[in-house]
Amino acid sequence: MKRLRIEHTTGFSYLGDVAASYNEARMLPGTTDSQFVLTSSLDIEPAATVHSFIDYFGTRVSSFDVLSPHSELRVVARSLVEVRPRPIESTGITWERLAAEARRQVSTVEHLTQTDRTRPAAEVAEIAQAIAGRREDPWQAARDICIAVGDAVEYVPGVTAVHTTAAEAWDARKGVCQDMAHIAVGALRAVGIPARYVSGYLHPSPDAQIDVPVTGESHAWVEWYTGQWQGFDPTNNSEIDDRHVLVGRGRDYNDVPPLRGVYSGSHKSHLNVEVTITREA
Repeated sequence: MKRLRIEHTTGFSYLGDVAASYNEARMLPGTTDSQFVLTSSLDIEPAATVHSFIDYFGTRVSSFDVLSPHSELRVVARSLVEVRPRPIESTGITWERLAAEARRQVSTVEHLTQTDRTRPAAEVAEIAQAIAGRREDPWQAARDICIAVGDAVEYVPGVTAVHTTAAEAWDARKGVCQDMAHIAVGALRAVGIPARYVSGYLHPSPDAQIDVPVTGESHAWVEWYTGQWQGFDPTNNSEIDDRHVLVGRGRDYNDVPPLRGVYSGSHKSHLNVEVTITREA
């Protein structure tokens, strides 16, 4: 188990004053069966009143409006979280039972449907179906499918953009964690395994020193349902360990952006992001 302190600074700068902005932040982790939030806070400049709620998928949301003219919006999320590994376990479920269960529960049936972001290329669907055909256990097929995606796609920042689809990233065979998660989610859904997109943070060092701040990153991975929800990180081809801090879940990235908003004004905006993670125990 690790105790991680996370500081995530983000926001928009504008070329001039905008009249007002309306925003939602999904930057604060929640307590789950594998992580416990000790403290969390959200600081906003210019100052704004925050309305907090849990969205449909269980993600903490901070909604706020800035109603005075401003040329910059700055949001700082600070969290202290204890995290433990969550290894993949065999559930013993069969393909037949999975198909029946997945279509009987609202929490799983909606994660069987492809979105514009996750719809797989024909080649990805064929690879996933070939792997599933060789595995009697759906959970093992899910793991192998995610590994196949991680092996096939090279991690290269700057090649894709925030709106890139799974099919586009697959064509390039390059992308970042968001792309690999979208490809893996689409591949899993193509063989009847409910899958969801997960956003959070990742400490970059498995052997992190205590009290040494490092540049971290927002991260994305996947969870699949094969009798129970389990996670896997296709970017690193690893199970979810005590370096992964979960923030949100959804059908794809559209459900869990760290900061989303609209503003009144004609000036262009620029997004700024910085993440620092410190291991405290």
